[in-house]
Amino acid sequence: MEIDQIDFQILRLLTENSRIQWKDLGGQIHMTGQAVGNRIKKLEESGVIKAYSLIIDEMKLGLSYTAFVIVHMKTANHAAFIRFIKDRKEVVEAHRVSGEGCYHLKIKVKSQNQLNLLLNQLLDHGNYSLNLSIQEIKQRNPLTAILQ
Repeated sequence: MEIDQIDFQILRLLTENSRIQWKDLGGQIHMTGQAVGNRIKKLEESGVIKAYSLIIDEMKLGLSYTAFVIVHMKTANHAAFIRFIKDRKEVVEAHRVSGEGCYHLKIKVKSQNQLNLLLNQLLDHGNYSLNLSIQEIKQRNPLTAILQ
């Protein structure tokens, strides 16, 4: 599917408020709600829009610790490690990287004890270095920069 400037405008507005009514979105880009709806359906069907999300206040849910972990693998076979991190709900992001380490993980936990348990299990797969977040400065949807 080829994406034009109007599609980019729709995507930008949806990243700001995914619950916006098609009619209201259309009013902002000078289209009818039905025309906007047809474009959104095409974006969904083509896989450009994969899902709609919700931003929550993690502190109110008790997720008070954010850790960034750099993993240095013990072996060249990473399959067991990948299964491990995919099964762990505490691992909210995982990236295979070039540079320092093999993987960078972002972890959200409720307690230091929960973090320690995860880190102990991580040692089965490799060594790690740990950085704890002490203050979140900025959180932004990464698409916002692309769609402006």
